[in-house]
Amino acid sequence: MTGSNTAAVHADRDVQPSHAVARPIYQTATFWAEDADQFAKAAVDRRGQDFYTRFGNPNHAQVGAVVAALEHTEAAMVTASGMAALTTAVLGLVSAGDHVIGQRSTYGGTGSVLLNLLPRLGVTTTLVDQTDPEAFARALTPRTRLILLETPSNPLLQITDLAAVAGLARAHGVLTLADNTFATPLNQRPVDFGVDLVWHSATKYLNGHSDVSAGVMAGPAEILDRIADTAVLIGATLGPIDSWLLLRGVRTLPLRVAQHNANGLALAEALSHHPAVARVYYPGLASHPQHALACRQMAGFGGVLGIELAGGYDAADEFLGRLRYSRRAASLGGVESLAVHPASMWRGMLGADQIAASGVALGLVRLAAGTEDTEDLVADAVAAADSVHRNHKEEARTV
Repeated sequence: MTGSNTAAVHADRDVQPSHAVARPIYQTATFWAEDADQFAKAAVDRRGQDFYTRFGNPNHAQVGAVVAALEHTEAAMVTASGMAALTTAVLGLVSAGDHVIGQRSTYGGTGSVLLNLLPRLGVTTTLVDQTDPEAFARALTPRTRLILLETPSNPLLQITDLAAVAGLARAHGVLTLADNTFATPLNQRPVDFGVDLVWHSATKYLNGHSDVSAGVMAGPAEILDRIADTAVLIGATLGPIDSWLLLRGVRTLPLRVAQHNANGLALAEALSHHPAVARVYYPGLASHPQHALACRQMAGFGGVLGIELAGGYDAADEFLGRLRYSRRAASLGGVESLAVHPASMWRGMLGADQIAASGVALGLVRLAAGTEDTEDLVADAVAAADSVHRNHKEEARTV
């Protein structure tokens, strides 16, 4: 088996072979056939690449080959976004009357699928504490068909015991689907722990340049064929140019992730004892309650960390405003650092009770470290925290 750097550059070499060093863009909606037999075969080739781009395209197949090699899966397919990957998978694998288990700490879009979309379609759902493997066992029913996992979770960086949950699921004939967006296949490969399927918001680390919206689903070809049937019907198609840009990004994933890991850990260590910071959420810290588990199933801890400012909502907002290099923006995984204040982002979406129920503190900032120089990012974050701390002390004296 080749290494990750080699796989990222060469795993798609046999997909539409060409003498071009950079892959051509197959900017076409449809493909012609030599005869009726060839046309008929192409029309029913699931995840094919030479019939109609909604069914598949050479650029799709190239990305899929590389991601599958990195994730240690049989195959992979691309979609128009991470949420398209998740929803087509869930809709392709469960039916009315089925039951799905998810996590309480999870990406908001995943939570909406579990709490809003699936119940409307007659699918029941249960959310559990991901830090307790026995919680998944207690939630199982005879109708459970799928368990959705996410580790580390967004935005609290909680860890799920992949081997424990995957073993439980297999013993009961239940499929598992893990969101590996935060970790990337460089830091964690869920299938190596028995998970069936892996998905990514490829908009994030896989692309790495904040210029593409895309999703990827990886796993056994037979299961992906079932999901692809739903994806074709929904039309969750990634355009050829975006597929080409995604492939370009994946080529450098191993190089970028090493810097993301270094920056994430350095920021977490620098801020973990700062007087303006109440708590840092990062699985690479020895103080993280699941650090030992993270070390067992992760090769690196990623560039995302949660920083809870002691001064609450206003302190978090001020901290973001003081940062020079981390832009206030949604998303993560690009070469540039981004930061977001979940409470302010959710203020227009959720009520106060819903925000409180999320378990996310009003002072929490999610910081996604880019690939800038480590010393610059640390100095910037510490300076911002220093400013918040000084202002907080001055306000306290005037009260």
